[in-house]
Amino acid sequence: MNFKTVGVVGVGNIGSGVLASLVLHGIRAVAVDVSEKSLETARAGILQTVRLAPVLRKDAPKLTRNEVLERIAFTTRLEEVSTCEFIIENVTEDWAVKKPIYERLDRIASAGVCFGANTSCISITRIGSATSRPDKVIGIHFMNPVHMMPTVEVIRGQHTSAETLATLNRLLAQLKKEAIVVNDLPGFVSNRISHLFMNEAAFVFQDGLATAAQIDAIFKKCFGHKMGPLETADLIGLDTVVSSLDVLYDSFKDSKFRCCPLLRKMVEAGHCGRKSGRGFHVY
Repeated sequence: MNFKTVGVVGVGNIGSGVLASLVLHGIRAVAVDVSEKSLETARAGILQTVRLAPVLRKDAPKLTRNEVLERIAFTTRLEEVSTCEFIIENVTEDWAVKKPIYERLDRIASAGVCFGANTSCISITRIGSATSRPDKVIGIHFMNPVHMMPTVEVIRGQHTSAETLATLNRLLAQLKKEAIVVNDLPGFVSNRISHLFMNEAAFVFQDGLATAAQIDAIFKKCFGHKMGPLETADLIGLDTVVSSLDVLYDSFKDSKFRCCPLLRKMVEAGHCGRKSGRGFHVY
């Protein structure tokens, strides 16, 4: 049975990408965020993504502006997800923010609805503990750009059931994505490794060994990566990278996750990457 309506809580960079992917695959969505300004930014980004999708992928449908907007209900009221068949959460990497949202979702959503935590580093088991349905909480780590990437890192928490994994696989099949299922520790596989790359690249830049362009070029031209670590950090958002490194450091108490001072300074200066127009590169 196909999903008809999915709730998306948090419509920032990744959340907007998830919404665009849902729309492109014929799934209606309820998009929730804290302000009308955030929703308006997301609306513009989704429309642009969907408009360009057929240029980048031949199998992407050509949708009009009205067709896109008819498939998404934008709201600041979390209660609007009460009729959704699956809920994907994408809010900031801050447990003080996530925990109350899951507590509310647990009261709002029907008993059988599963929650997909699109978190960078916070343990899925910890997230599940904020609900009365830890067996129905599963990690979904979408990669950027969401509508272009065919694979998703899926994280099984301590209590995540086989039925919940099967439910998520049905949704991913509709989105034409493959799941790589891993176990649960903070950062999982992709971010425990990728954040070390980004953080050390920031240290290399801070130490004056090379320019940002040179550092990224080495990864692209020598290692065959599509993006360099500093470009990736800019795309994710340097504020998100700092928050994720803090979660990893607090979780493992391992100095290898100590955030580069320059990263924190750039965030404090408002230079958060693509979304602010300036990070390690200028946009």
